[in-house]
Amino acid sequence: MLSFWHVHAGDYARQAQQHPGTQIVAAWDEDPDRGRVEADKLGVPFHENLDELLARPDVDGVIVDTPTNIHPEVMVAAARAGKHIFTEKVLALTVRECNEILAEVEKSGVALTLSLPRLYDGYTVAIQDVLASGALGEITLVRTRLSHGGSVGEGWLPEHFYNAEQCGGGALVDLGCHPMYLARLFFGGLPESVSASYGHVTGRAVEDNAVAVLRYPGGGLAVVEAGFVNTYSPFTIEVHGTLGSLLYGTPEGTLLVRSPAHEGGERWVELPLAERKPMAFEQWVTHIQNGTRAHENVEIGLDLTRLMEAANHSVAIDAPVRIDSISA
Repeated sequence: MLSFWHVHAGDYARQAQQHPGTQIVAAWDEDPDRGRVEADKLGVPFHENLDELLARPDVDGVIVDTPTNIHPEVMVAAARAGKHIFTEKVLALTVRECNEILAEVEKSGVALTLSLPRLYDGYTVAIQDVLASGALGEITLVRTRLSHGGSVGEGWLPEHFYNAEQCGGGALVDLGCHPMYLARLFFGGLPESVSASYGHVTGRAVEDNAVAVLRYPGGGLAVVEAGFVNTYSPFTIEVHGTLGSLLYGTPEGTLLVRSPAHEGGERWVELPLAERKPMAFEQWVTHIQNGTRAHENVEIGLDLTRLMEAANHSVAIDAPVRIDSISA
């Protein structure tokens, strides 16, 4: 375990403990006090020196949950030490930094997998089946939303999640990454441009309310919404096309389709959710065991950083940003 900074670090530790092919043998943290406490909970030795941990022959892979701004230095060190890498999104804050990481991963031949969990959920698999059938026609609008009330009142988000340097942003880069990579998935690629707007409802250094609009060739649009100040906002997906529409989470976790090219025709039909694909951690372990690589996962992760970098730049200049202007 490399750091317990991220709120999901405990979740990944449990996945590692519960998976029959893995066990946690050591821990490091950029905050030694926190690291020692968490290592003690796991019953493993704590290393104050990262290189010392990475030199251990019994460490095959690392779970990286550091502040996002130090992902590059930590992952480059891990790759050079020949350690497989599982990491919380985003891979890095800029495409340039992502490419630095990916170059070392490629050179070392280690397996890299990002935690992009909603790619593999049953609703996503079912939605992709509908889109592949052509029942919605040409896709014209994708709307994806994920919010919670973690900044409302006393709030439950840790204070370091408002640290602009460590996080590279707020609601969009933390929560909005999930709607962002789903929008990219449903449209089948990157947009021409990104236009974003950030709100600061609670006055934090980073945004707690955010919207990004992705413009695609041919007039298609994707709207990505995220927030830390919306207590009851459901996770929502809408996909609209020239022939029909699809809704998920409005507000219940049901999938509805209406299209003359689909069963049910001119009425809304509820579709069963597909079986969930193996989660990213399971896939990572399988890749290590089989000597394969998570090419699609990593490609989507790189595109996610490109979209986030464009969104941040759009807010900085108060104008749309062409995606091809975001380069290494």
